[in-house]
Amino acid sequence: MGRRGFTLLELVVATTIMGIAVVGLLSGLAGAVRNAARLRDYDRAVQLGQLRMNELLLDDRLPRNVDLGGAFDASIGGGVESGWRARLSAFEMPPVPAPGQLALDRIELEIWWIYGAQRHSFSLDAYRRRILKPEDIPQTAVAP
Repeated sequence: MGRRGFTLLELVVATTIMGIAVVGLLSGLAGAVRNAARLRDYDRAVQLGQLRMNELLLDDRLPRNVDLGGAFDASIGGGVESGWRARLSAFEMPPVPAPGQLALDRIELEIWWIYGAQRHSFSLDAYRRRILKPEDIPQTAVAP
């Protein structure tokens, strides 16, 4: 009469295979959670960058060739330490600049945030037109 059931060796092999599978699943799950947290912080930084860039594009009083910067409030930064740095500079001027002509400004914006012990950042650039005023014309360009 044959006995039904598993031998001790079969149980050990099955348990080992199951243990390897569970460890693999848990390490994959831990990696997915880390990636999700990293992407969440990056997505938040992108949204903060878009918000700050829109504000910079609309502000006609920004000084040129001056570094600007600040920190984002923790309530909109999701509790993550984050901030920005920007610079407005003349990108393109007419060959012979005169008041009333169009010029092109460039806004460079860097968004930074702290994730773990590392500082991460990304940059955005935007361009906007402006009408030249007499004070915008370099003194060397003005005819005597």
